[in-house]
Amino acid sequence: MIVPRHYEDLKIMHENTMPCRAYYIPASHEMGALVENRFSSDRVICLNGTWQFQYFESIYDLQEKFYEQGYDCSNFTQVEVPGVWQNYGYDSHQYTNVRYPIPLDPPYVPQENPCGAYIRKFMYQKREKAPKAYLNFEGVDSCFYVWVNGTYVGYSQVSHATSEFDVTNVLTDGENTLAVLVLKWCDGTYLEDQDKFRMSGIFRDVYLLNRPENVVYDYFTTTEIQEEQAVITVQASYRGKAVPTKFTLYDAEHREVASQVFQENTGTAYTHKTVFVVKGPNLWNPEQPYLYTLVLETEGEVITDRIGIREISVKDAVLYINGTAIKFKGVNRHDSDPVTGFVIGLEQMKKDLQMMKESNFNAVRSSHYPNVPYFYQLCDEYGFFVIAEADNESHGTQYQYLKDSSWENVSRRWNERISDNPEFIPATLDRTRLCVHREKNRPCIVIWSMGNECGYGCTFEEALKWTKGFDPTRLTCYESSFYRSDRRKYDYSNIDIFSRMYPSLEEIQEYVGKKPDKPFLLIEYCHAMGNGPGDLEDYFQMIYQYDVLCGGFVWEWCDHAVYQGQAANGKEKYLYGGDFGEEVHDGNFCMDGLVYPDRTPHTGLLEYQNVYRPARVMSFCQKTGELCLENYMNYVDLKDYIYLVYEVNCDGKLLEKKPLTLQDSVWPHQRGTILLDITVPDCGKCYLKVSYHLKHRTSLMAQGSMMGFDEILLENRDGRNQQTIALLENQEQKEAEVQVSETDRFLSIRSDTFFYVYNKLSGLFEQLSIDGEELLETPMELNIWRVPTDNDRKIKQEWMDAGYDRSKARAYDVQWKREGKCVRIYSTMSVAAVALQKVLDIKAVWEISNRGAISVKMQAKKNMEFPQLPRFGIRLFLKEEYENLKYYGLGPHESYRDKCKSCSHGLYDATVEEQHEDYIRPQENGSHTDCDYVMIEKENQTVIAVSPKPFSFNVSYYTQEELARKAHNYELEKSGNTIVCLDYAQNGIGSNSCGPELRDEYQVDEETFVFEIKLLFRKEE
Repeated sequence: MIVPRHYEDLKIMHENTMPCRAYYIPASHEMGALVENRFSSDRVICLNGTWQFQYFESIYDLQEKFYEQGYDCSNFTQVEVPGVWQNYGYDSHQYTNVRYPIPLDPPYVPQENPCGAYIRKFMYQKREKAPKAYLNFEGVDSCFYVWVNGTYVGYSQVSHATSEFDVTNVLTDGENTLAVLVLKWCDGTYLEDQDKFRMSGIFRDVYLLNRPENVVYDYFTTTEIQEEQAVITVQASYRGKAVPTKFTLYDAEHREVASQVFQENTGTAYTHKTVFVVKGPNLWNPEQPYLYTLVLETEGEVITDRIGIREISVKDAVLYINGTAIKFKGVNRHDSDPVTGFVIGLEQMKKDLQMMKESNFNAVRSSHYPNVPYFYQLCDEYGFFVIAEADNESHGTQYQYLKDSSWENVSRRWNERISDNPEFIPATLDRTRLCVHREKNRPCIVIWSMGNECGYGCTFEEALKWTKGFDPTRLTCYESSFYRSDRRKYDYSNIDIFSRMYPSLEEIQEYVGKKPDKPFLLIEYCHAMGNGPGDLEDYFQMIYQYDVLCGGFVWEWCDHAVYQGQAANGKEKYLYGGDFGEEVHDGNFCMDGLVYPDRTPHTGLLEYQNVYRPARVMSFCQKTGELCLENYMNYVDLKDYIYLVYEVNCDGKLLEKKPLTLQDSVWPHQRGTILLDITVPDCGKCYLKVSYHLKHRTSLMAQGSMMGFDEILLENRDGRNQQTIALLENQEQKEAEVQVSETDRFLSIRSDTFFYVYNKLSGLFEQLSIDGEELLETPMELNIWRVPTDNDRKIKQEWMDAGYDRSKARAYDVQWKREGKCVRIYSTMSVAAVALQKVLDIKAVWEISNRGAISVKMQAKKNMEFPQLPRFGIRLFLKEEYENLKYYGLGPHESYRDKCKSCSHGLYDATVEEQHEDYIRPQENGSHTDCDYVMIEKENQTVIAVSPKPFSFNVSYYTQEELARKAHNYELEKSGNTIVCLDYAQNGIGSNSCGPELRDEYQVDEETFVFEIKLLFRKEE
C-alpha cells in the first residue's frame, strides 16, 4: 500500500491541517464581502476545472506512486472537479437511509476499499506581499491524502468540512503538480451515515489562498442588544506576529458607523479584542435581514465580512430572538441535484432559497452536515434562520443484530458502539469544532445541532459542553438525546432546546402539560414523501396554540434521485435506491421532498405555502363588511409587507375582484380590521377569497408575488350551488317509455335513447349505451382500493391482508319496480375478498329516469373488525376520447381530506392529462375533494356526476393496477380508457411514511355511511 493506514485510525483524523478558523476570503484591498464572486479576489487561485483521474476498485490495486514528479498519467482520464466519481462513470450509486453500506465494524472498513487518484497541474508565482500559500478543500468524501510536487502534504477526513494545508514550502514558481488520493470509506464513514445517496470524490471547491506572513487568522464576532444601542465584540488571533489591525464598521448604505483598533486580550484563546457600540442599531431578522459590513485591515491584506445584529434567548421555555417570541417555519435541506449529485453551485442554492422564500419558509436546517460556507452568507443576505448541523450521524449502529429486537431494547443499546464510546470523543469533538468554528460569524445561525440520529452518550456530552463554553450566544439542540441506555445518568444540561422528530399531536400536548423548562422544536415533521404531507394544518394549529412550541422543520426539501436521461416515451428517467443493483438500499425513501429532483414543486409545497401564509382571516362580518386579519409574521408590520386582493365568486363565476391596501398597522402576532364592500347574490354557493401579495420587491421575490390566501363561505338565502340543483332536479323534457326485461343474470332497461344492462349478481351496471354508443369499456365496479401512497407504506399491508386490493361486490336480493316515470332497483349487496369475510354490507337503491339519468343511494355498514378503508365509491372505464372535464369543487390541483388548504372552490376546466400528478414512484394522485359535480367530455358527449352531498373524484388514463405495478413514472402505460372514480370519500394522506398514524378524523372508518351520486348523459346534436 502506498499510503499509511490513517483511514482506520481513530487517533488520526487529520495530519498537517491548519487549525480550525472562521471562513473568509482575503484580498489585497477592499473588494466587498466576496460572497457570490469570491474567486474574483486577487488572493485566490481557483483550482476547480479539469483534472486527471484514475479509479481503482481497491486501494491494493494502486501500486504506483502516482504523486511523484514526472509520473506518466497518460492513462488517466479527464474529469471536472468538483464532481463525484459515480457521475464520471465509475463505481455505482447507492442509496441507503439507516443501514451502513459496509459491515458494522468500526473503525475498520472493507479491505478492498475503492479509491480515486487525482492530478492537477497549475501555475504559481510567489508574491512578495503575500508569500504564504494555503491549500483549501471544502468537501471531499470520505478521506484524502495530498501531495504537491511529489512531497507529502497531509491527510484529512470529515467530508463536509474545510481542510486547509500550508503548502508554502512545497510550491515552486512556474508549473506545480497537485496530487490527491481519495478513498471511498474510512473510519469517518461510521459518522457519516446520513439518509442520502452515497457518492465519492472531491465534490466541493479547491483553491489556494495567498497571504502575508503576519495576518489575522481567526476572529469571532458576537452581538448584544442593549437599550437603544448594540454592542459588537470582535475577538481575534493571529498567524505569525500580531500586527496593527484597523476595524471599520459600515451600515448597509456603506456609511461609516465606527472605527476601532485591536487591544490585547487575555484569558481566552483569542489574543486580541475590540468593541463597537452602535447607537440606534438596525437589527437582523429573516424578514428584515439588515447587514452591517466589517472591514479588517492589516498591512497587505483586507478581510471583509458582514454582521447582523441579533440576540437569542430563552425565558420561561419560550425562544426569543431580538426580544420577539418566534416560530421557525423551517425545512430540512440536503445538498442534492439529479445531475450533479453532491456538487451544488451558487445558482442551485439561490434557486432553492428563492423557492423557499416564495413558499413562506423562514428557516433552514443544514441536514445533516455543514453546507458550503457561502450558503450561510446567502442565508444572512436573504433572511433565513439556520440550524447548523455537524457532520455526524451514526444511525447504522441502530441496525446492529440483537437477539432482543424490540424497539425498547434497540433504542437502549443504540449508543453502545459509537455515541457512548469514549474512543469516539475526539472524532465527535472534531466534527463539532469544524462546524462551529467555520460558521461562528454568521448571524443567520441561531442553533448549533450536534448531529443527527446517533443515540446519546459521552461523545455528545463533551461536544455540547465545548459548544456552550465556546459560544454561549447561541442555542444548542440534539434530537437523538432522546435515545439512551439505562446504564447511567446522562448530562443534558448543555442542551437548550428539546427537539423531536415526527411526534404526534398528543405527544406534543403531553410535553406542554408538564410545564417544561425548554422550548419544544419539531426538528423533523410532516414527512413529505410522494403524495404528502397531509397534516400540515394540524401541526400549524398546534404550533401557534402554545408559546413553548418554537416551530418546526418539514422533512424535507427535495427528492433525491439520479437523472438517467429520457426514456423511449420522452419522459425523464429518475432513479432511486435499488436501481443500481445495490445489495443494501432503501428504495424510494429518498423521494421525500416538497419538490421533485428538478425543483418542480410538489403539491405538498403548495400546501405548505398556504398553511404558512403571512396573514389569516380570523373573522368576517358580512353585515358590516369588517374583515379581521391576524399577522403571522414575526417582525414586520403587515401594512408594509403585503397588499390584499379580494374576490367574490358564486357557483364558480367571478362577480368582483379588487386590490386593497392596508391603511393601518397590523403588528406581528396582532390583529387588525379592514372594511370590504361586497355584494352577495341571494342564491348560489358564494365565497370570498382574500389573497396576500408581496408589496415590495425583494432580492428574491418579485413585487406582487402571491403569498397565500383565505377563503370564506358567504351566507345568503339559498347557499346551494344552483347548477347542482338544476342537475339533480333534471326536469324531464318529454315523455318517454322505459322498458324493462329480466333474466336470471341481468335486468335490461331501455328507451328510444338509451340501453342499460344491470348485473343482478354484482349489483352494478354492466353496460351503459346512449343513442347506440356504448359508454363503458368494462363493467362498473364498486371500489374500496387505492394505489398506496408513500404515506400508506405502513398501513398498506393491513389493507392487503384485509383483501381491499382484491375485493369485489356481489348482490343477494334484487327487486325492481316502476315508480312514476322512473324504474327503481332495490338490492342488498356486500363487498368481500376471497377467503375473507365481508367488509361491507350495502343496501342500494338505483333510480333510472325516463331520460336515462341514473341515481344511486348506498347505505353502507362496515365490519369494524377491518381497518380503515382506502376509499369508497364506484369506478367507471370510459373511452379515452373523454379527454376534457369541468368540475365544481376544490382545485385546481389535487386535494384530499387533510391536504386541501392550497386549493379553493371554483369551477375548473381542465384536461384528463392534467389531472395526473406524476410522482416518480407511481401512487394515488389527482383526487379532487369537496366537489358538487364533475362533467367529463368528449367531442359530442358529456358524462356528468352530481351529488346532493360533496364527493371526491379522480379522472385518469392510468388504472390503479398499472400505477401499483410500475416502480417508476416513466414506465407507466396508459390504459386506453379514461378511468373515473366517484367516491364518497378517500382516506386522508397524513405523513405516516415516517410520522404518526393518520388522525381519526381523516380516516374513512365510519361504521355506517351513505353515498349518493347521480349520473347524467348529454349528447350534443
